[in-house]
Amino acid sequence: LDSSYYDLLASEARLASFVAVAKNEAPVEHWFRLGRTLTRAAGETALVSWSGSMFEYLMPSLVMRSFPFTVLDQTYDAAVRRQISFGTERGVPWGVSESAYNLRDRYQTYQYRGFGVPDLALKRGLGRDLVVAPYASALAAMVDPVRALANLAVLEGKNALGPYGFRDALDYTRPEPGRRFAVVRNYMAHHIGMSLVALTNALSAQVWQRRFHADPLVRSAELLLYESIPRRLVLQEPQTARADEALPDPELDRPVVREVTTPDTPQPHIALLGHLPYTIMVSHSGAGYSRYEDLAVTRWRADGTRDNTGQFCYIQDLTSGRVWSATHQPVCAPADTFQSLLATDRVTFERTDGDVATRTEITVVPADSAEVRRVTVTNNGDRVREIQLTSYGEIVLAPPDADRSHPAFGNLFVETEWHEWCTAVTATRRPRSATEARRWCVHVAAVGLERVGTVSCETDRARFVGRGRTTQDPVALDGGDPLSNTAGAVLDPIFAIRTRVRLDPGQSASVAFTTLVSDTRERAFELADRYNDPYAAQRALDLAWTATQVELRELNISPVDAAVFQEMAGHLFYSNPALRAPEAELRRNRGAQPILWGTGVSGDWPILLALIDSAEGLPTLRQLFAAHRYWRRRGMMVDLVVVNADPPGYFQELQEKIVAAMHAAVDAGAIDRPGGVFVRQRHLLGADVLTMLRATARVHVPCDGRSLGRIMESVMMLDEPGPGLPSAPQRPRPDGRGRPTALRTLLRLRSLAPGWIRTP
Repeated sequence: LDSSYYDLLASEARLASFVAVAKNEAPVEHWFRLGRTLTRAAGETALVSWSGSMFEYLMPSLVMRSFPFTVLDQTYDAAVRRQISFGTERGVPWGVSESAYNLRDRYQTYQYRGFGVPDLALKRGLGRDLVVAPYASALAAMVDPVRALANLAVLEGKNALGPYGFRDALDYTRPEPGRRFAVVRNYMAHHIGMSLVALTNALSAQVWQRRFHADPLVRSAELLLYESIPRRLVLQEPQTARADEALPDPELDRPVVREVTTPDTPQPHIALLGHLPYTIMVSHSGAGYSRYEDLAVTRWRADGTRDNTGQFCYIQDLTSGRVWSATHQPVCAPADTFQSLLATDRVTFERTDGDVATRTEITVVPADSAEVRRVTVTNNGDRVREIQLTSYGEIVLAPPDADRSHPAFGNLFVETEWHEWCTAVTATRRPRSATEARRWCVHVAAVGLERVGTVSCETDRARFVGRGRTTQDPVALDGGDPLSNTAGAVLDPIFAIRTRVRLDPGQSASVAFTTLVSDTRERAFELADRYNDPYAAQRALDLAWTATQVELRELNISPVDAAVFQEMAGHLFYSNPALRAPEAELRRNRGAQPILWGTGVSGDWPILLALIDSAEGLPTLRQLFAAHRYWRRRGMMVDLVVVNADPPGYFQELQEKIVAAMHAAVDAGAIDRPGGVFVRQRHLLGADVLTMLRATARVHVPCDGRSLGRIMESVMMLDEPGPGLPSAPQRPRPDGRGRPTALRTLLRLRSLAPGWIRTP
């Protein structure tokens, strides 16, 4: 027990006090010690409660009578009327009380606390939240059954009614993406129980009150309930926010989405999704990697110029013969409209090609080690269309370094299978040693009722791409025929699944492509069956949004900071001259990678170099530590090298503060380890080592007290777009489409190099 106490008449404390007095376990004075602060609500005088919740006002009336013209009877009426007007003013259903809300802990459990109407409460800060609890309307049915029933009908229309009764709340402060509110999908037994008792009272002439007051001891204390409104009133003024009261802005808790409206940008923008063991990186053009633990699931190469490797989806309009991709890559067909939305829980691509609109949503379900890519196609034309969708990805299932060094050799150990019953391709890598674990990769397609024809697959890259062709113009797109269903020990393994949908004018259809990795074949098929369901994609998107909010709360990172960390991560994947050392300094460097080994830095991972020379830079450094922890959580390995340029001295106060900040924010296993944090003093580093660090670091951050957001803003101002990289010239073909000409493309790149590749 703590030292707090609850002594307001407008609270559940009055039920405990009343029963204690009735049983002669407390003196009558105990009842009159309860607080009776009054306020004006809905034009009437009413008792003030602690949080202005419906529970505080009406829970005792489940069994306790109220008599006309008494302070309690008038308070009940005023509280319900004020709750109704509070909801009307905000354009939401009414009824605010203690409930769960749309915030979960690491165990996916909804959090719970009190909410109420500020005008009725002593507690401050209630106006920053808007959470509607259906059970509050059920309690109000004992006071105003007609309005309560109408409000419950409105809540039912907003999906608040579930299989076990009304769900706990609608959270308007922390809405789901694309909606005004979030449904808190849990049930509280005591809330359901109170609702049953309250509705029974409303339908049966307050039967539970009559039963309670049938007890002789209760009847002996009924006189306490006849207390009238005092003649000499001391009214509590309705709450208004004080100027010096710092309340958090609810907007700061909402997800931040980075919007890119053109694929032709000087620097790729990326999003890191998921967390260990399964993570992916997606660029604004649709390229990127998929990783499971330390394995590359699909093939990817860091190429800031082309940015054309990863997992994709081809779209063919069989009615018009037009071909494009769900993202910009790999076809690079110009769209009528294009935008990519990069959030912390998903990446969304929206484009319009003629009368066909495409929306692609990409997210990760770490619990299942799966990534989901849902492609929604809408026919905005006036005739029926058949749209063919074909997924594509090159299977690796090996460490990225091994794949980069000898991809053809690694491909020899991959075997594929096609399972038509669940429309899935499975792939596994034969172990090369007794210590190598065997993994199973599954790529499954889920299609709704709009599907026509059969679903087919291809696992041989040579058959899919064709001789002398590329993924921009593969031979598999030359017609609308099904794929060959080739599987087995192919020389160059891929996964590609093709399906077809028929769309009437104005109709939409969704196809979800899911890629997952499992340690066993049995688990792989269990997950394949689970994701062979069109509705599994929406569940994955909902779960990813929730998991991201939990992650940010656990790491104590705001959505704004997370967006900045994601943007900075892009510059670590794709170097930006504005964030690197000057060109003259790069030319002076004559060192090799082994020079770094003396500092403990391997040089195998991207390096972020932070220079600090005073305590004023500690806020920037702390934010870098938070960013590094966030990146590691999302599977991105970065060597954060902190160079303390403070002159040497006896006390070394700055060094001690840096080390203290590091230990407070960085996991012990990430200090002085590859992909971790390295704190070094400048006067202990040789000139050649410092030059090598500055030359190899992909990002330089001056720790001068500015936030990383401000630093990134200044970089964006310097990084003005140069002339965009043009589309490759096309060679006419009999079917009307073209194919890139390598020589002409190379000449165009060379002619653009002086203006397109800029230096500070």
